[in-house]
Amino acid sequence: MLNQRALTYLNEVIRRGSLRRAAAYLDVDASALSRHIKTLEEELGIQLCERHGGGMRATQAGQLLVQHFHAQRAQEEAVLSQLMEMQGLTRGDVRIAVGEGFIADLIAAPLGVFMSTFKDINVEIRMAGVNEAMSLVKEREVDLALLYAPPVSPYLWSHVETRQPLDLIVPPNHPLCQLKRPLGLGDLDGFPLGLMGNPFGMRQMVNMVAHQERIHLEARLSTNSVAVLKNFVRSGIGVTFMPELTVTDEIQRGEIRALPMKYPVLNGARAQIVSLKGQDLTVAASTCVAHLQNGMRFFSADAPRLLQ
Repeated sequence: MLNQRALTYLNEVIRRGSLRRAAAYLDVDASALSRHIKTLEEELGIQLCERHGGGMRATQAGQLLVQHFHAQRAQEEAVLSQLMEMQGLTRGDVRIAVGEGFIADLIAAPLGVFMSTFKDINVEIRMAGVNEAMSLVKEREVDLALLYAPPVSPYLWSHVETRQPLDLIVPPNHPLCQLKRPLGLGDLDGFPLGLMGNPFGMRQMVNMVAHQERIHLEARLSTNSVAVLKNFVRSGIGVTFMPELTVTDEIQRGEIRALPMKYPVLNGARAQIVSLKGQDLTVAASTCVAHLQNGMRFFSADAPRLLQ
C-alpha cells in the first residue's frame, strides 16, 4: 500500500513547485519531507520529481501518482458524504468558480436560498474568467465552475447546459436599434467598442468571429469587469457584447437594449455547470448543482429571446 503521508508530501511539492514552499505550507521540516519522497521513490524504484529552474517538477511517474492521489481523495470524500446522507445529514463544503457575468443571477436569490436551506454546507465562491475557471477545476482547486462559452475540454463534465447567445448590448435609442435584422461586425464601424479581456469566454468568441470575417476590431475600452462594461453602455459611451441574461435587469428598466448578431458561433454560445470528468461529486456538490439549475435563470432555461 502506498504511504499516504509521502503522497501528501509529493502532491504539495509538485503543487508548490519547491521543497521549501511545500514544507512551509505543511509546517514540516524540509529535510523530513525530502526523506519521505526519497523513500517512496526507492520503494517504487522510479524517480517521482526532479529539479527544474530552481524548483521541483513531477516526472511522468510523479504526475501519474499525484493523479491517483487526487482521485483517491475525491472518491473517499464522495463515499463519506453518501454515508452522511444515509444518516439524514447534508453537510460539507462546495467550492465554485464563477464568472462575473453570472454573479447577479447567483446572488439575486439562489445562493441565499441554498445557504439558508442547507445550513451545514459552506460555500466558497472564486471569481474567474473561463480559462482560469477551467484550470481551477482541472487542478481540483474547486468542485464546480459556472462557465460561459468554454472551449471543448476532455477533462470537464457538463451537468447543465443552456443556450445563451452572445448579443450586442447598446444604449436605448442607439442608431443600431433601427436596423431590423441581425447585425454583423461591419455594422459596428464608427461606434466605440468595449470588450472583456482575452481570458474571458465572451472575448474569445468575438475574436473567433472577427478572425473568420477578417475584420479588425479595435477595443476603445478593455476591461476584466462586466460592471465596467455595463456602465460603459448605460452611460451612452459605446457598445459591447454580453448574453441577454447578464443585463436582464437593465433591459427591464429600459437602460440597455440587446440586439442579436447574425453569426451561428455567437448564437450557439452555451452556459454550463461543470466538474472534473471522472470524479464523483460529494452529496453537497450534487445538491448545489441541482439547486443552481432550478434557481438560476442562466441554467433553468435558454435565453429569453429563444423562448419567445
